[in-house]
Amino acid sequence: MAGFDTYFVHEAGTLDALNNLDEGVHLLNAGTPGYLWLDYYRPTQENLAVTAELFQIHLLSVEDCLDDEQIPKINEFDNYVQVLFNKFSYSEKNVLVGEINLFAGKNFLISVEKNNKHTDTLSKAYRELIRDELHKTKLGPVYAMHVILDYIVDNKFGVIEAVGDELARLEDIMTADHQKFDQAELQSIRQTLMGLRKSLFHEREIFVKISRNDIELIPDDAIMHYNDIYDHLTKFFELTEIYREMVTNIIQTNLAMINNDIAIAANNTNFSVKRLTLITTIFMPLALLSGIGGMSEFTMMTGQNNWKTAYAILAVVFILIAGGNYLLLKLLDRKK
Repeated sequence: MAGFDTYFVHEAGTLDALNNLDEGVHLLNAGTPGYLWLDYYRPTQENLAVTAELFQIHLLSVEDCLDDEQIPKINEFDNYVQVLFNKFSYSEKNVLVGEINLFAGKNFLISVEKNNKHTDTLSKAYRELIRDELHKTKLGPVYAMHVILDYIVDNKFGVIEAVGDELARLEDIMTADHQKFDQAELQSIRQTLMGLRKSLFHEREIFVKISRNDIELIPDDAIMHYNDIYDHLTKFFELTEIYREMVTNIIQTNLAMINNDIAIAANNTNFSVKRLTLITTIFMPLALLSGIGGMSEFTMMTGQNNWKTAYAILAVVFILIAGGNYLLLKLLDRKK
């Protein structure tokens, strides 16, 4: 269900839930110390149009809130700074990537979350987070934006760690019995890591711009807090690089095991052929002699009365020929 919640963060350190947007605008016009926070979830274009007109949000920023497959980025306008960030979640061995748009001005903070791929919304978590971190968020919208981003980045670690556990499980399966190894599952993890790396790379660039003090709306004393998020993102980015190297090593190891199996099968085939060749070589001359002489011809040559002695002598001759062939082949093998 589309909609948004309205809150007012007082400089005194309190967070008030407002009934509607008009009430928040009235507090701002009355000069009440603090700022207005609008928390959108699954917004429509009509929802955002009202807010865009009220706070002078650029139409391109509104399009970013409604468009899917945007890369993380930071844009600075005359009266606000926009941060488009990715949030990760892990469910049933799948990594879901969502988007959140944050707009921080001098007296307002707008968080927009489409939440199309997720079954729940983090709005409740954001409310609790703002209340828990009021000592920071009361300082201004930029500090509240930092708290939300810090929370999102911290949640990324659990997702990246889950992907690493799946990768370690596949590695154990390959080591134990690579015949049960699922190459398709490894390729799926590889594609997931590529997506995570792409997201983390662009998110790091956001904080690089902040740390260089390129964003005028972010004061110097807030940059230190954003640098802490940058350190975490750098760590997570390095983890994805390590996992990608693990994927490459697993693919190469699995390929080596497959080649080893092929080599073993080829050796077994060669041994069988060699054994059959040995048998054929030994018995070929015996078959030749049997074919030339024939049983009837041999009896005629030796005489019918001498067949017992003749056949005994023939058997001995065959044994000698077979033994000679066997010894000759063994001698040739030794020379090789």
